[in-house]
Amino acid sequence: MTGRPGSTRPAEQKGLPSVTSYVRETTNGSWFLRFRSAPRAAVRLLCFPHAGGGATSFRRWVDLVPDEVEVIGVQYPGRQNRYGEPCIEEMDLLVDEILAAISPAISGPVALFGHSMGAVVAFEVARRLRTSESISVLRLFASAGPAPSQRRSRGIHLRDDEGLVAYVRELGGGAELLEVEELRQIALPMVRSDVRLIETYRYVPGEPLSAPITAIVGDRDHTFNVTDARHWVLHTSAGLDVHELPGDHFYLDDQADRLVPLIVERILPRR
Repeated sequence: MTGRPGSTRPAEQKGLPSVTSYVRETTNGSWFLRFRSAPRAAVRLLCFPHAGGGATSFRRWVDLVPDEVEVIGVQYPGRQNRYGEPCIEEMDLLVDEILAAISPAISGPVALFGHSMGAVVAFEVARRLRTSESISVLRLFASAGPAPSQRRSRGIHLRDDEGLVAYVRELGGGAELLEVEELRQIALPMVRSDVRLIETYRYVPGEPLSAPITAIVGDRDHTFNVTDARHWVLHTSAGLDVHELPGDHFYLDDQADRLVPLIVERILPRR
């Protein structure tokens, strides 16, 4: 859900968006952050943040991919440049809105990466893209997130503020931002809305993806392990590979140099 305390990186590269992102008063309503022009891109990599996260957490990735890959951050409402908009608390509505935004903005081959809550959002988007005539899904990357058919926690979004902050702390960080009362008043409702969205999500069984799935696990993540990751095999007819990287639930904060090449190897033809 959120980032880790004690990191020397900017807050937006952890879990929660940066302090300055919270206090922006403007919104441009954009679902996608395209961090730089990519005229040679052969594949678009759509990146879906975790609960409480923002699209700018993927900004660093643009320096780790070749010109053939364009990194695009998916920006949920209620944070960063969309702070002035209400959060979406229902999965179907969130997916509907994302798909409506994709159609005029993105075409061709895409891969989807989702972390924690974002893994299920990415999966549901991929399921709906099967009927698209202009977009082909090459692969889904499910990071630190249970498969749609797995049981999830319940009732965390109903906790009082201290209980919700404690949950953020248990996951591995970002809670230091919530210790500041002014930031807590701004950020905690967004975190609660995101947790509500994933806790109230109900998987509707259907045809598995025709694209392969790669599941990635932090070796010290007490919420999601290799055994959990293997459940993703139920949701693809094209095969699953599972990878473990050093770190906790937010291993990707420190392992981008290993994670991004792993992704690129699986979405670009061998050169």
